Parts: sequence; structure tokens; C-alpha cells
Amino acid sequence: MMMMRKLTLALALGALAFSPGAAMAWGGTAHEVIDRAALDAIPQDGPVFLKAYTDYIAASASLPDSWRGDSENFSKMEEDPNHGWFREQFRFVKPIPRSRYEFILALYKRYETIKDSDPATAARTNVRWTGTLPYAAIEAYDRLVVCMRHVRKAQAEGGDISVPAQHCAFQTIRLGHYIGDGAQPLHDSIHSDGWRGDNPSGYTRDRSIHGRFESQFVDGMKLTVAVIAPRLGAPGHRDGDMFDAILAFLDQAGDRMEYVYQLEKRDGFADFADKDVRALVYERTAAGAAMLRDMLCRAWAESASPPARVVPAPLDFSNPRFNPETGSAPD
Repeated sequence: MMMMRKLTLALALGALAFSPGAAMAWGGTAHEVIDRAALDAIPQDGPVFLKAYTDYIAASASLPDSWRGDSENFSKMEEDPNHGWFREQFRFVKPIPRSRYEFILALYKRYETIKDSDPATAARTNVRWTGTLPYAAIEAYDRLVVCMRHVRKAQAEGGDISVPAQHCAFQTIRLGHYIGDGAQPLHDSIHSDGWRGDNPSGYTRDRSIHGRFESQFVDGMKLTVAVIAPRLGAPGHRDGDMFDAILAFLDQAGDRMEYVYQLEKRDGFADFADKDVRALVYERTAAGAAMLRDMLCRAWAESASPPARVVPAPLDFSNPRFNPETGSAPD
């Protein structure tokens, strides 16, 4: 078992080391701290088996960024949108569809409507420049529920849980990355890499603001698990709709976006001791770790029940929610 953990850790580190030009969203430090803090905070009635994979998960925290290289364009096209949620781009979509594909179709229909009258807006009315982060997160969450059912089955039968547990660890890497990205305010706005459009407050248009905040400052302030762990609070999200919870989580982060620019305008994140910037980093990374912990625990709780039988099935044309444009019914 120990040899397997060392091998998976080495493979994860290797994948990151040889990934050309991998964008380190939130910076490797913050992603790792978020994952470690979330796993450390799993209570005894949660998926404690994941703690054995903490080093593997933390070392792989930025792995999804390595799937976005220009040289692997099939992967890049699928993965790029999963790291952002640029709310200003799709205010016309109400409510947010409970299907990735219905969301993409809504964007395309809007594009078709405005492409001649407003070509500049139309150029960014597409999946790449709006993002699909909540869909990537809920998809990883669903996969975790399935993996965890297999862990429970192996435990009940007195068998070896190592294979389904590793599957869960990999899905935790994916979920942790998307939730970590979503906690960073600049991942939730069109102003992710410098202020766009009208700029009455004179905020920077320098694209480097993203990296200066989430990587340079975080590394400079020496963020640690010990500092954010007390800020996580008690476990939550034990009931309610998880997709709606993810959307609310992203909205809370996005509401802090302009504050990032206000802090940057003051001194450009030059002072690693700046108490206001540090406080924002603590708040946002703690929020990401708490959300990840809550989702892991909620998935574990859901996995205790057998999969619900859906009648009519999502692919059944008689399902009242069946959408012929996507070929399925949303959740």
C-alpha cells in the first residue's frame, strides 16, 4: 500500500514537472494548502479514508491546469472553461441550466442573435469566455459519490478498499482544483486578467494582476494550513441542493472581485505583510477549503444510499424534462 502511494505521488509530480507552460491557477501553494486543510478537517463521520491520500492529493492539486497546454488542444478545449465562471458574460441566462450542454446551447443561441449587431460582445459569448466551473465541480462530485459507494461496498464485505479509494482520491484532486479556483475572486469575473471595458475607478489593465495576487503574494506571505485551519468553521452543506450551493459559493467569491482591484491599486501587492491582502487570502482560501471539506462529507453521506431509480430515465423521450436538443433530461 505504501509503495502504491509513493508511485502515485511520483507520477503526479512528474506530470506537473513536465507540463509545458501549465497555468498555476491560485498558485500551487494555495491549491495545496486548500486541499490539505480540507482533508485535515474531515470529521470522524466523514470519508476519513481520504486522509491516507493527503500527500498524493496535495501534490497533484494543480494537475488539472496541466491539461490545458496548447500542444494538447483537444484536452485544452474541454478543460479551459472548467476553471472560470465569468458571470458578467451570461446574465441573460436565467435560471442557470442544470446541464452543461443546455448552458452551452443558451450561449450559442445568444451568439446567433447578436453576432451581427454586436460582434465584439458576440466574440466572447461562447463557452471559453464564460466558463463552466460549476458543471466541472458538480460532475466531479457525482463521480465521488459513485466511487464512495464502491468504498463502502468493499468495507462491508471486508475487502480491499485501495482501488476504489484511489479513484476517490483522483476525483478529489479534480473537485479540489475547481473549488479552489472558484474561491479566487478573479476566476469569477470577466476582469480575471486586468480590468476590461469602462474603467471609471482607474483599475489596472495589466494582465499580471492575476498571478501577482494568487501566486506571487501567496508565496511571499508564506501561506500555511495552520493559519487557515481555524477559519474553516463547522462542517456545513449537509442538506439542500449541491449545484445551487456551488453557484452561491461562486457568487460569494465573485462579489469580492472589485476588492482585489482596490487592494492592487493601493500598492500593487508589493508588501507581503499587508494585513488587508493577507486577510483576503485567508478568507478566500479558508472558504475554498471549507467548501471542499463539506462536499467530500456530503458525497460520503450520499454514498450510504443506493443510487435512486429515475423513472422515466433521463434518456427516455417520455421524461417530462427530456430536452431533444441535448438528448437527455437534466437533474
